[in-house]
Amino acid sequence: MIEGIRTLDDMEVGGKTVLLRIDINSPIDSDKKIKDNTRIRRSIRTIEELSDKGARTVILAHQADPLDYHNFTCLAEHAVILQRLLGKPVEYIDDVVGPAARQAITRLENGQILLLENIRIHTEETIIFEKELKLSPRVQAGTILVKKLAPLADIYLCDAFACVHRSQPSLVGFPEVLQSGCGRLFEEELSVIAQVMKKPKRPCLFILGGAKILDAFSMMEKVLANGSADKVLTCGLAGQIMLKALGYALGSPTETLIKDKNLEKFVEPAQKILDCFRDRVLCPEDVAVDLEGQRQNLDISSLPADGLIKDIGEQTMNRYGRLISEAGTVFMNGPAGVYEDEVFGLGTKTIWEKVADSNAFSVIGGGDTIAAAKRFKVDKKISYICTAGGGLVLFLSGKKLPVIEALKNR
Repeated sequence: MIEGIRTLDDMEVGGKTVLLRIDINSPIDSDKKIKDNTRIRRSIRTIEELSDKGARTVILAHQADPLDYHNFTCLAEHAVILQRLLGKPVEYIDDVVGPAARQAITRLENGQILLLENIRIHTEETIIFEKELKLSPRVQAGTILVKKLAPLADIYLCDAFACVHRSQPSLVGFPEVLQSGCGRLFEEELSVIAQVMKKPKRPCLFILGGAKILDAFSMMEKVLANGSADKVLTCGLAGQIMLKALGYALGSPTETLIKDKNLEKFVEPAQKILDCFRDRVLCPEDVAVDLEGQRQNLDISSLPADGLIKDIGEQTMNRYGRLISEAGTVFMNGPAGVYEDEVFGLGTKTIWEKVADSNAFSVIGGGDTIAAAKRFKVDKKISYICTAGGGLVLFLSGKKLPVIEALKNR
């Protein structure tokens, strides 16, 4: 058991048909070919263990975000990669709940593995179904997906921690009707993130940046109030909003960007956070401005800037770097600036390298955060890379998450 959820250690899977929900949603190129198989590799351990123990494993998975319908590709290539990494056959069928899929499940022998088609081609797994209907897990147990597949299975396992914030039949419906638990990746990620929340090695720093500042503001107050974070280092657009909350005029280009992205609404919450935790929230002391493609360092006392703010400045890098070198735990979500740009990726590169070279236990999550770590070749030196993005943020924010609650109830 972990956090009240059964693990593979609590279940006998030999000779049983196991529905395994994983997250192998992978970045694809313009030809819709997989260009990074990290999530597929991270899913191998559970599949391998089930097969080795004689389970008949039926894999449920998706490709593409629920809103990204034009990238709802089939999982044929995923099956090929899974087979190569496992070193054993993986049957694939381009069907989810139809007669062909159900017949393939009933034909499975002990140890065999079957991957069903992308479940997001099934209406019940789309974002409209989830957000508009808002069905309870009990009601979702009555959906077609669950009613067709559950009678063919003995056990349901969820190994999709990256989907922990979703409320969809493949995630919360099956635990209502089948003996359920989590796979090894889910168990590992939940354990690591719970440790960061409850017993981090001190001092514990949260570095929050990026363009999706809802993520930063969703967790910032919570981790400061409950003591998980000793200090929060802000950068990216989150840092710029903090500067606005302190009364700095950032300059027309940056102010326009913030307005166009509808981020002005975060200024008031930022002021409240600063009122309560001013000594524990660090804001940029200088910024890097884009002046006709050239990087110009500007102290915040010299704001407003004529150009767009695209990075933190060197003084801020040095200050954050000193704190990182003394940290026991570092959690990062969101880059420090426009990391894809050779000129304005310096802040992110510097901070990421400081974290990688430190003795701190480091955790990162989220697409851009992981992509930046790979871009600057420090991903192998990060202590733990979590497959989750939005789900990780919500977990750290102390929110009750649908999948965790569904698995606990079983």
